Amino acid sequence: MEEYQRTNESESVAERFRWQATRGRVLLILFILAAGVVLGVYSHQQSIVIRQIVSREADLNATIAQLQSQLQDATTKISGIAAAQSALANAAATASQSDAHAAAAAQSQARSAAAEATMQSARLRQLQAAVNDQQMRLQATQTDIARTRTDLEGNLNSTRHELNGSIARTHEELVALEKRGARDYFEFDAAKSEQFVHAGPLNLTLSKTDTKHANVDLTLLVNDQKLSKKGLNLYEPVWIYETQDAQPLQVVINKIQKNWVHGYVSAPKYGRAELSANSASAAPPTSTRSGTSDAAQSSASVRTR
Repeated sequence: MEEYQRTNESESVAERFRWQATRGRVLLILFILAAGVVLGVYSHQQSIVIRQIVSREADLNATIAQLQSQLQDATTKISGIAAAQSALANAAATASQSDAHAAAAAQSQARSAAAEATMQSARLRQLQAAVNDQQMRLQATQTDIARTRTDLEGNLNSTRHELNGSIARTHEELVALEKRGARDYFEFDAAKSEQFVHAGPLNLTLSKTDTKHANVDLTLLVNDQKLSKKGLNLYEPVWIYETQDAQPLQVVINKIQKNWVHGYVSAPKYGRAELSANSASAAPPTSTRSGTSDAAQSSASVRTR
């Protein structure tokens, strides 16, 4: 009888281990799918921007081709006028005194031809200036394309880094992140309530939990501004950008139970004004310039991602 009980207990323990392992794999697959969706969105945005810039470049190339065609037509007309002017000059030189009226008419035609040639030359210069301007715009567009691609690749790499190395799933991982020294971390526990819970530089309240799908509804209070975040998944970071901070705030939920959550708020140690002051004090004195800092000029605003 005792051996039968021990056998049942062993099978129960093994079953629980298999269930826990299966649950861990499912959570890992969900996290990988979420990361794939984020990377897919960034790639789609990059494709849209590049298509728009390529379309603009094609339009500029078409405009340059049209201007070059007009420039060639104007050059042909000027050549014909110059030939006619030369013929008239030769006719005037060989005309006799008795053909004074004919010579005068020829001279009048020559003057008209010269005036038209002057107008064509002015138009030619205008067309050349337009071609040069279009070429400069084309070069600027190509530079913008290269810069945009670089920025998008940098944002994509930054997103990969944030997904892979900046999310703490446990208290121990949070302690490891805090030891890096670049940010402050504030853990919190929030039960479903209408009252706000203080967590570092912001307050938050829990509106709803969905343990089956591992997501929650939160309301964040940042600088007297309420931000609603519905369907926030487990381990999904919420980035809050403020103009006075060099880096955004981050809110992460790493444990969800019925009507209760646990998570943390990550904030930069130094604001934009403090970083500017430190840079100014560390730099050697050169020359002074009156003005107002960027942090003072821009009003505080909040946006989430």
